[in-house]
Amino acid sequence: MKILFIGASGMLGKPVAEQLIKSGFDVTLLARDTTRMQLLFPSAKVIMGDVFDKASLVKAFAQMDTIYMNLSVDQSSKEKDKQAEREGIDNIISAAKETSVKRLAFLSSLVHFYEGMNGFSWWAFRIKQSGVDKIKVSGISYSIFYPSTFMETFPYQLIRGNKVTLLGKSEVPMWFIAAADYGKQVAISLSTTGNESKEYNIQGPEAFTSGEAAKIFIANYKKTKLSTTTAPIGLMKFLGNFNAKFNYIWHICEALNKYPEKFESRQSWDELGKPTTRLADFAKGL
Repeated sequence: MKILFIGASGMLGKPVAEQLIKSGFDVTLLARDTTRMQLLFPSAKVIMGDVFDKASLVKAFAQMDTIYMNLSVDQSSKEKDKQAEREGIDNIISAAKETSVKRLAFLSSLVHFYEGMNGFSWWAFRIKQSGVDKIKVSGISYSIFYPSTFMETFPYQLIRGNKVTLLGKSEVPMWFIAAADYGKQVAISLSTTGNESKEYNIQGPEAFTSGEAAKIFIANYKKTKLSTTTAPIGLMKFLGNFNAKFNYIWHICEALNKYPEKFESRQSWDELGKPTTRLADFAKGL
């Protein structure tokens, strides 16, 4: 199977792309900066392209079987700015229809289902849901993945100096998943689904609130001694009135803290295998 991977350079893209390559797929990485991408993946095939440039996508999609999409909202962007999960998905679907693409695989999230709960309303989640809806009605077979919180948020986003910074207090445990385990599940899904369209809830083997998870991570992290600090979410909400990035951080943390996540991955575990990485072992391995 020939897979074109969009978004391979980031926190979640790199481990998944590495797993697909390791699993034997013929993977090509799409990049605006091909030199940087080649440095990250020295032995991988890299092709230039941009989700906002449909012509480049048509060229890149030629002879591809599957397009894997790891897209996101830029934290500093605003609703009316070009968005990868809106204009980008429009271009991807259009280019896929003009070429030989047989499947669209898309990384979504569980927490975006918080939209509309408890009066919560955020344009970024509405864009994400709209992207899912567009893929479902595209006429192309699809695999859509809805993961819980990734363990990688600790080293990539929460550690600042010797502090793990939490925003507010989470009310419901989250089933933390390691990106490498998720990558293995993606590989199994793409190798076994045939022409069937599938949706998967992706959750790890243990559930913790953010505070519980921080304690476990700190107790097992070996690089340096860490401690926890909690920032008031009300302050971030106020600052979000003046700064797009603070507005993003407030909304995503508010949703993560309050989304009533429950275990819903039994079918995914049965079909794709149970994730094995526990948060303590993830922290030890960094």
